[in-house]
Amino acid sequence: MRMQFDAQDTEYRRHNPRGRFDVIEVDGRPVGRLIVDRRPGDIRVVDISLLPEARGAGIGGRLLSDLVEEARVSGCIVSIHVEVHNRAARLYSRLGFVVAADLGVYRRMEWSA
Repeated sequence: MRMQFDAQDTEYRRHNPRGRFDVIEVDGRPVGRLIVDRRPGDIRVVDISLLPEARGAGIGGRLLSDLVEEARVSGCIVSIHVEVHNRAARLYSRLGFVVAADLGVYRRMEWSA
């Protein structure tokens, strides 16, 4: 598992050199991670993941809503790649994201003002 994490982390950092890699905490306890790369005109959500016990509590929605507000103020889009069968796509749709590209196993979803 450590080798998988290290390989993924290396790739994320290589492709997102200006990315911000944050641990999501609730009451001082780590419950997930959020990786965001702010690119010209695009706030790219590289990865957002929560432990199963933290899902459904509104944490992801609040984090994404904050990014949407940042994009609204700065005139950017927010983009994220999501697997076709990932249930989180429903959350993204509720927040105003639309499918911008169908990439086979993944879809790129975008929010724009």
